[in-house]
Amino acid sequence: MTVKLAGSRRVAGMAMLSAVAITLAACGGSTEAEEPAAGASAEEEGSSLSGDLAGAGATSQEAAMNAWMAGFQEQNPEVNVSYDPTGSGTGREQFLNGAVLFAGSDAAMDEEELTAGAERCFGGEVIELPLYISPIAVAYNLPGVEAENVNLKPAVLADIFDGTITKWNDPAIVADNPALADVDLDIKPINRSDSSGTTENFTEYLSEAAPEAWEHGPVEDWPIAGTLSGNGTSGVATTLEGSEGGIAYLDASRVPDAEGVGTVAVGVGEEFVPFSPEAAAAVVDASPATEDATDLRLTVDLARDTQESGTYPIVLVSYSIACSTYESEQDAENVKALLSYIASEEGQERASDPSVAGSAPISDALREDVTAAIEKITVA
Repeated sequence: MTVKLAGSRRVAGMAMLSAVAITLAACGGSTEAEEPAAGASAEEEGSSLSGDLAGAGATSQEAAMNAWMAGFQEQNPEVNVSYDPTGSGTGREQFLNGAVLFAGSDAAMDEEELTAGAERCFGGEVIELPLYISPIAVAYNLPGVEAENVNLKPAVLADIFDGTITKWNDPAIVADNPALADVDLDIKPINRSDSSGTTENFTEYLSEAAPEAWEHGPVEDWPIAGTLSGNGTSGVATTLEGSEGGIAYLDASRVPDAEGVGTVAVGVGEEFVPFSPEAAAAVVDASPATEDATDLRLTVDLARDTQESGTYPIVLVSYSIACSTYESEQDAENVKALLSYIASEEGQERASDPSVAGSAPISDALREDVTAAIEKITVA
């Protein structure tokens, strides 16, 4: 996927809230501004921003967006910001028809959408920033197995979910996990029963990292019949928790905290890498830009088959989409400020809280590129 996720290979940054200038009240006819009271909050000092700021799009970003909006409005109480989790495709449509000022999308825009974006953006360009990075964990339920992680190479993982490897003490598994030699237990692969971007990202990883073992390609709907499954992430987590010998893929923040449940360290080059926010962010940095990427569209061709040390390649990357040019200064400044907050260390840390979204904070290098893009937002 060019981190144009969701099917076609389609994929951060902060501007220290440069657009969120704090306006100090002027003294009567004095030419000097009054000093704010010591310890005054942003609201007490008074943000210069106001108005409506509507967005829509990817459900994957919903929890993170709620946290981002709360933090943003703490600093900008006069801005009425909203986000409708309608799904990536609908969000892009609403952005292009002018119904919203920004969008969230698990897929970057295609050529036709980018062409329409030039008109929607008043002769400017579409901006696409990979500001939400979510690791997808592969979790298992093996009570009594004392191991920090089970190590699985891509081809072994593919054979497990394809149904070719059916026992936890299969020689292909034991080769990298000697502690499982005596675990004569059936493997129970668990997948999403509903059409899912998580399924697509996981199967995309399998098809690129182990193409000879996984022949089903990247798909939103699980291609194998007769498997254990669950509806949505919560359904998969519940099924895994109740299935001894089970193995499932799900958002890393939703892995059950239960006895016997652990997570896989996936084979990358000569090492095995467990999921972590840092490793998930690292794979984005290790991935090349898509062929049509620009300094405003930071789309990434995720290196699912990377050999780069310390990277975790099973991730979902979702974009924040905006215009480089808006019709009014108010819209331009509001969008700049929101994106700057989302990309800031504070914003990324809010979303990375496991109780919020458990996403992977973007790297400083990506933040630098995103900052440069945000600073180019202007008025027609």
